[in-house]
Amino acid sequence: MTRNQLILIAAGGSLAALLGAFGFQYIGEMPPCKLCIWQRWPHGVAVGAGILALLMRGRLFPLIGMLGAAATSGIGFYHTGVERKWWEGPTSCTSSGTEGLSSADLLEQIMAAPLVRCDEVPWEMFTLSMATWNALGSLVLALIWLAAFKRST
Repeated sequence: MTRNQLILIAAGGSLAALLGAFGFQYIGEMPPCKLCIWQRWPHGVAVGAGILALLMRGRLFPLIGMLGAAATSGIGFYHTGVERKWWEGPTSCTSSGTEGLSSADLLEQIMAAPLVRCDEVPWEMFTLSMATWNALGSLVLALIWLAAFKRST
């Protein structure tokens, strides 16, 4: 497979992931949580890197695409751990205990809580959440970017 074919597959995979995320949000009426949005940005970087890599020679843009795919994969694995309660997520995105809070602090926590929590799974397929699917798929995309990087001069 040529460098440009690999770049088209990798950047196209990130574009498909973004379109899927927006589809779930706007067609499926599943608003994203904070960590879901964080996972979108590196996909955008990978798509942009793919466009530039097709226009220019060199290894820089395939490297940037690979780092973008790897970053969203890492965020996806982190989000999976938050969903499965393996570790706590950002306090602005998950529920926390109410012990030791005054009624004013509790009200402030309730009012500041996001509409969509990062530690709840809104959709899953074969027992894997969207975050997990994104993490696994993006890891594959990072490997495709790596192959494109190795074929670049």
